[in-house]
Amino acid sequence: MKRIIVILLSLGLCYSGFAQQPPVGSNIPDIKLHDINGTEVSLSSLQGKVVVLDFWASWCGPCRRSMPDLKEIYGKFKDKGLEVYAVSVDTDKKDWLKAIKADATPWIHVIDNSNDVARSFKVEYIPNTFLIDKTGKIVSINANHAALVQQIEKLLN
Repeated sequence: MKRIIVILLSLGLCYSGFAQQPPVGSNIPDIKLHDINGTEVSLSSLQGKVVVLDFWASWCGPCRRSMPDLKEIYGKFKDKGLEVYAVSVDTDKKDWLKAIKADATPWIHVIDNSNDVARSFKVEYIPNTFLIDKTGKIVSINANHAALVQQIEKLLN
């Protein structure tokens, strides 16, 4: 079943006309999705903070393996103005909630179970990460751990 979902998700995400993701230097489009409590949380509500926008899913092995690195970054910079806005493309809310609990990730989690947001961002694979500055501009896309830490340090100093 998960294989079918992965294939359908891949087809759905890739069928976006081969358009590119929002480019580095552009303003990030706003997102309004529901968090684990059912409350709508907009990405724009985090303006004034440096934000890691992370597209992921509970069934995605690389996504789950990246969580410890992201937790380390979050722990190091959250008190200095960093926030993580994690967008799950899960279709099963129970699996999503179970993964959040198992990974003990303390940041903002929202669910895009229709994949509309992922498609609008031209996300063709997950994990897919955008670093956003305090004004809402995209600084980097899919930076590795060391580069992400370096960029966050620069933005927060």
